Amino acid sequence: MSDNNTKAVIEALLFISEKPLTIEQVRNVLGHLDAEQARLLIEELSAGYQRDGRGLRVVEVAGGFRMITPAELSPFLRKLYKEKRVERLSKPALETLAIIAYKQPITRLEIELIRNVNVDGIVSALLEKELIRVAGVRKAPGRPRVYGTTKYFLEYFGLKSLDDLPKMEDFSQMAKDKEARLLNDPDPAPVPEARGDNVPEETDGLERLASKN
Repeated sequence: MSDNNTKAVIEALLFISEKPLTIEQVRNVLGHLDAEQARLLIEELSAGYQRDGRGLRVVEVAGGFRMITPAELSPFLRKLYKEKRVERLSKPALETLAIIAYKQPITRLEIELIRNVNVDGIVSALLEKELIRVAGVRKAPGRPRVYGTTKYFLEYFGLKSLDDLPKMEDFSQMAKDKEARLLNDPDPAPVPEARGDNVPEETDGLERLASKN
């Protein structure tokens, strides 16, 4: 099979894959490629989309590769899918998720000590959305569960690994950028800067956590 035909197969796999396509999956399908060859062909495919200014991009995320649409095309996509509504994370949920991402593994009680609020409902919601997982139990009285982020968390925010997390104070901006790509809000309201007594309650814990790092 020629490289062009092989790239066509990889392109089709990327198109139909609901989750990031891994190098191992590509090798399992094609059989004759080693990991280095598979990665090279995917990178060539990605470069071609970028070079030709196509309406799709191939990006590496969460341990695999997937097709996405460029952010600059979002206004046109919204015109076609005006009715589509995408559930967004609330500010308290984003704050709790950030604490887990930067402090994992962490218990529910430790999260509440940072946020100064009960987080039972939020933790349950994040578990349901598969953005976090139970990562084990703490060797302490009561053996409390500890939480960590999932592979889908990386996929959701477009990260290759946890090493790509921005600085703590930039997490809100990363979340804002993610929301700007959702189809349900053409012009998301800017996140207000926190100044003095005007700091929103939802961001207090996030700022305290950032100050500790």
